Amino acid sequence: MIRSAKRSTLLVTLAAIAALAGLPAFASKEKPVIGFSIDDLRVERWTRDRDYFVESAKGLGAEVNVQSADANEQRQISQIENLIAKKVDAIVIVPFNSKVLTNTVREAKKAGIKVISYDRLILNADVDAYISFDNVRVGALQAEGIVRVVPKGAYYLLGGAPTDNNAKLLREGQMQILKPYIDRGDIKLLGDQWVKDWNPEEALKIIENVLTRNANKVDAIIASNDGTAGGAIQALAAQKLAGKVAVSGQDAELAAARRVLAGTQTLTVYKPIHEIAAGAAKLAVQLVKGEKPAYNAQLDNGAKKVDSVLLTPTIITKDNVNLLVTDKFFTKEQLGIK
Repeated sequence: MIRSAKRSTLLVTLAAIAALAGLPAFASKEKPVIGFSIDDLRVERWTRDRDYFVESAKGLGAEVNVQSADANEQRQISQIENLIAKKVDAIVIVPFNSKVLTNTVREAKKAGIKVISYDRLILNADVDAYISFDNVRVGALQAEGIVRVVPKGAYYLLGGAPTDNNAKLLREGQMQILKPYIDRGDIKLLGDQWVKDWNPEEALKIIENVLTRNANKVDAIIASNDGTAGGAIQALAAQKLAGKVAVSGQDAELAAARRVLAGTQTLTVYKPIHEIAAGAAKLAVQLVKGEKPAYNAQLDNGAKKVDSVLLTPTIITKDNVNLLVTDKFFTKEQLGIK
């Protein structure tokens, strides 16, 4: 009893010292603290992920510390280091640059912190788990949807950020569908280019140049997300080609859904964000508690085969855009549907 009392006194004293020193105390496994390091909260998509994730984590008894790197890799590294110093139990990361976090993840693992890669796979690092949609399938859906509308013609591929591994996976899926058409001459590939930081303004400039080089003779643009699709459509609109050139997208952003309804964007790919956010929160809490999550895949990130949860995406066209309403992703008022 005396030893137990002394031990309790020591623990209280250490906690008091930590509090006075401004140091974080370790969270209990029943009330874990999760760091959520996000690429860029200035992007609509990620604000939705944040809100769903925080809500889901709180429902599981966890506290969340959200950080936004604002598309700056050094800022993200510093923010993750800060989360490590705060002794969070797990860190969920949407990487800005998938290739630069090897050492940062190593430091987190040394500190006993679980690391989950969210939506984009962190490369060459010992991450504990990965959760995303099947991005190869997303790319395939983009190409399938455009080929259905334009089975023959001149295509341009507008890729995502070269720092984002997902951009490569999307291209892989796109080419799985397009290659047979290209090989038999039905589709002529005018070119392809990656878009730095997924920046819509850069996408606009790229497509302006493509239209100039090809005397506006472009039949389809496979844009890898809705932001780059928006930039492409702006360039098309300046040449009175919006709605005449098929354009894909991804993320089902509000502006994109409205463009799909207006007919200027052919399709977007919907990835139910509440599913990935809730899944990631559950995954983080399970790992902290030592439970075994239900994985359905393994992906090689260059350092290991990462246990993964891959979710199913859905193609959205004018014919089924109401799915976004029935799924409570948008309201009819937001979409302008009566």
